[in-house]
Amino acid sequence: MNKYEVVYIIDPAVEEEARKELIAKFNDLIANNGGSVEKVEEWGKRRLAYAIDYKTEGYYVLVNFQAEAELPKELERNLQISDSVIRYQVIRLLERKAGVKPRPVRVAAPVAPAAEAPVETPAAE
Repeated sequence: MNKYEVVYIIDPAVEEEARKELIAKFNDLIANNGGSVEKVEEWGKRRLAYAIDYKTEGYYVLVNFQAEAELPKELERNLQISDSVIRYQVIRLLERKAGVKPRPVRVAAPVAPAAEAPVETPAAE
């Protein structure tokens, strides 16, 4: 199973009860298709970076979950057809390998200062 993260923005005009049902609907969709929801964070109402459909605010939700490779496509399909969701993004989280050693950092050899040429002074005659 792969680890995924989905962030979606709900229209702020949606009432609180309907918003809770919508979040539960997407969590149930993950669970019913063989995935497991690890964490749900409701970030709340925030200002958008730019207006989307003349809306300047949105209600942000972050969900971390584990699932097979087919589930994110089904989740994206459901997020896309939902009228209450303004934007969404599903990404796969990469796991770090603990047994891999980092590459050594190459350090340039110190450069010796150039030998100074003797300075000739005019001889006093």
